[in-house]
Amino acid sequence: MDLRIYSLNVNGLRSAMSKGFDKWLLTEQPDIICLQEIKAFPEQIDTSEIQKAGYQMLWHPAEKAGYSGVAVFTKVPPDATKVGMGIPEYDREGRMLQLHYPQFTLLCTYFPSGTTGDVRQAVKMKFLDDFLTYTRQVRKEHPALIVSGDFNICHKPIDINHPEKHTKMSGFLPEEREWMDRFVESGFIDSFRVFNQEPGQYSWWSYRAGARQKNLGWRIDYHMITPPLKPHLKEASIHKDVNFSDHCPVSIRLSF
Repeated sequence: MDLRIYSLNVNGLRSAMSKGFDKWLLTEQPDIICLQEIKAFPEQIDTSEIQKAGYQMLWHPAEKAGYSGVAVFTKVPPDATKVGMGIPEYDREGRMLQLHYPQFTLLCTYFPSGTTGDVRQAVKMKFLDDFLTYTRQVRKEHPALIVSGDFNICHKPIDINHPEKHTKMSGFLPEEREWMDRFVESGFIDSFRVFNQEPGQYSWWSYRAGARQKNLGWRIDYHMITPPLKPHLKEASIHKDVNFSDHCPVSIRLSF
């Protein structure tokens, strides 16, 4: 059995739908797609055609309208699901969904951004520590774990354009990159770098100054997998030409 798992920060699902996201999804037909920054409640979006195509939907919108939130559309029915981390300050913002399958457990995640200032950067750093603790707990029961989503962090200089210009910017701060080191060392594999060690491989571009056309991007969207899944990992891709938001989809293919 082959499974294709996609992840995409849609920067507003209603906006992405207006640009043809649903038609692309029905053409591409991933088995599972994790969405971040949906900025909507389920009742605000007509997903009838997507559901007709066989997708089951799991939603975790933020309490605040037009903000944050995650969703997972899956053709493979999960054995069990969990909405949120059980930590109210993050669950109010719709940061995580958990789906359990016989072969693995999947976390769809949307890490906070710290770009709006010190207060949100502090929230982000606390989230990082709490998330690392959370994944350690999950792995005790579910050692085959996939963490898919927008981490809002470039791990290494290869993951960002002109790294020397960004060392004081949220998303490439030394303390954020050090956390990524610790996260990987705790037992995660960056699936994309198993196959591709090239520079210039990005998943997010600023809307300013033609950044996407110039490929002045950041790689902040990941599928992180634990070692038990590495033998099943067959492919990892960045779909840079798919344009529904300031991010593009990233995908992996697993074979069981």
